[in-house]
Amino acid sequence: MSEAVPVPEAHADVEHHAAHHHGPPTSFIRKYIFSIDHKVIGIQYLLLALFSVFVGLIMSVLMRMNLTWPDHKWPLLGSLFKVGAPGGQMSPEFYLSLVTMHGTIMVFFVLTTAPQGGFGNYFLPIQIGAEDMAFPVLNMLSFWITFVGLVVLVSAIFVEGSAAFSVSINPNSAIAKWVAKYLEGGGSGTVGPIGGWTGYPTLSALGKIAGPGQGAGVTLWITSIAIFCVASLLGALNFITTLLNMRTRGMALMRMPLTCWSWFTTAILALLSFPVLLAGGILLLLDRHAGTSFFIPGGLVVSDKLLTSHAGGSPILWQHLFWFFGHPEVYIAILPGMGATSHILSTFARKPIFGYRAMVFAMFAIGLLGFFVWGHHMFISGMSPYSGMAFSVLTLSIGVPSAIKTFNWLGTLWGARIRFTVPMLFAIGFVSLFVAGGITGLVLGQTSLDLSMHDTYFVLGHFHLVMGVAAIFGMFAGMYFWFPKMFGRMMNQTLGYIHFWPTFIGVYAIFIPMHVMGLVGMPRRYASFAEYQFLTKTHPLVMLVTIAAIITAFTQLIFLFNFFWSIFKGPKASDNPWEATTLEWTTTTPPPHDNFGGKLPTVYRGAYEFAVPDAPDDYVMQTTPDATEANVAADGDGHTGQGSTGNGHDGHH
Repeated sequence: MSEAVPVPEAHADVEHHAAHHHGPPTSFIRKYIFSIDHKVIGIQYLLLALFSVFVGLIMSVLMRMNLTWPDHKWPLLGSLFKVGAPGGQMSPEFYLSLVTMHGTIMVFFVLTTAPQGGFGNYFLPIQIGAEDMAFPVLNMLSFWITFVGLVVLVSAIFVEGSAAFSVSINPNSAIAKWVAKYLEGGGSGTVGPIGGWTGYPTLSALGKIAGPGQGAGVTLWITSIAIFCVASLLGALNFITTLLNMRTRGMALMRMPLTCWSWFTTAILALLSFPVLLAGGILLLLDRHAGTSFFIPGGLVVSDKLLTSHAGGSPILWQHLFWFFGHPEVYIAILPGMGATSHILSTFARKPIFGYRAMVFAMFAIGLLGFFVWGHHMFISGMSPYSGMAFSVLTLSIGVPSAIKTFNWLGTLWGARIRFTVPMLFAIGFVSLFVAGGITGLVLGQTSLDLSMHDTYFVLGHFHLVMGVAAIFGMFAGMYFWFPKMFGRMMNQTLGYIHFWPTFIGVYAIFIPMHVMGLVGMPRRYASFAEYQFLTKTHPLVMLVTIAAIITAFTQLIFLFNFFWSIFKGPKASDNPWEATTLEWTTTTPPPHDNFGGKLPTVYRGAYEFAVPDAPDDYVMQTTPDATEANVAADGDGHTGQGSTGNGHDGHH
């Protein structure tokens, strides 16, 4: 075996960055609050998402309680939400406000924030052998802008006269006057945002004259989304630059872990899609506050009055802008989960990932096709049947790269001696949920079927399975897998098993019955179904879903306890407790400030070298050289000195 590999001249940029890397902070504020260390920022993102997911979870339980027992009075609810639930009975406006806030918090501040901002920030630099992100200060700003966006969003439900709370503000104060001017008179009896997480015009474009729930809260909601878009764009630029320019010696693109590919693809999707949503949000604010008519058509009558100040706009334009962002957002949420699942399945199957290159190309194909299928959300908007057919064909074509990934996951597991650890169970659960949700997606991708199921509980069940719960299972898998490296301690595996099984069974008990309800015709976003005779037969299913949701929600307290208890009391973790192969397991636990103790690693092989013949163990680290790999790494690829052969053991052992 070769003992050393010369440093190619092309690595000057990496070595220069290492020489000028920022030193460890000394003050508490610079170390834990305004830190520019990517690891601290990653943990900050994860804690932000953890707070957000439990807020969203509480909102979902409140919604289920109202749907199941619409006439019941809950004294505690009435004392907490005196305006939204007077006397303990939830108002329809408060219910719709919960729907809006739940969807927005979960989509943006959980499903987008945790996989990319959390795990991606922490592990992308380590997995490619870098000391930090390319732009550390920009990384810090991205987090704090995201934090401001969450604060603005949560404040939408606290504005005076909102659907939930009654807040007393001195109307003569300077702050109250400014708020009243910007928020269209927040104290005029308007409620929190009730337009759903999609915020469709024309109601959202008109302001408070459109009725309850379209005043102050919607303005704050739009502002929050715009702020989040800015943070996501900054983060995406940082991720792309880091991966392309900061890879260590020998780290060819085709030697990177699939997690890095997933974060890279997600960053590209974010860079191309979030500007469209940002532009749409700005136009929507202009319609509300500047008298423009981007989304407001002419001849509109509101409260028996003809709006003569608006003409020429189209509410369908917002749908095009929103869903051009919205469908790539599905993959922004789930692609990191795909990467983590591939990473974990290979590790605990003790086999190389089956078809590494095919997995990379399938990931890019999914991301690319995601930009051409936004119209399947708009089949009932009056679009041309020919456009509908084109969008339908493109939508169904995403099933091809998705099937490639699924079959390759199964190929990785086939014939393996699987270690059924907690992260492995959640990774397998991710595959199960992705397949279940994908099958129902094939149904909704067909125009003729979608017309009758649009805006029903069938859609609700579908996107929660494939986008929501599957992505969260990917996060759980990543958390249980990387927790030892992040905090230096092991999570309790027994509590992990207890957490997994009720959660796995519970999510199916929640969302499979929703498909049945949708086939019956139950519409979503209704606060109560008591008045609809044809839906009375679905009440047992409604009850089942609610009970399953409550049990599943309380099960997450097990994870919460395990997470914080293990940080302080868990058993000490070794540097490589899972016997994995990638670079994060070559450094100390937890990693030092500069990740590798001042010396960047050299990579000689692919990311998933398991079951290598004649190897002393059943795995070989990426930093373990042999004569052939050392020569390849020394030759370089003409860009950053990385070996050009990629994953030399691409699933062919």
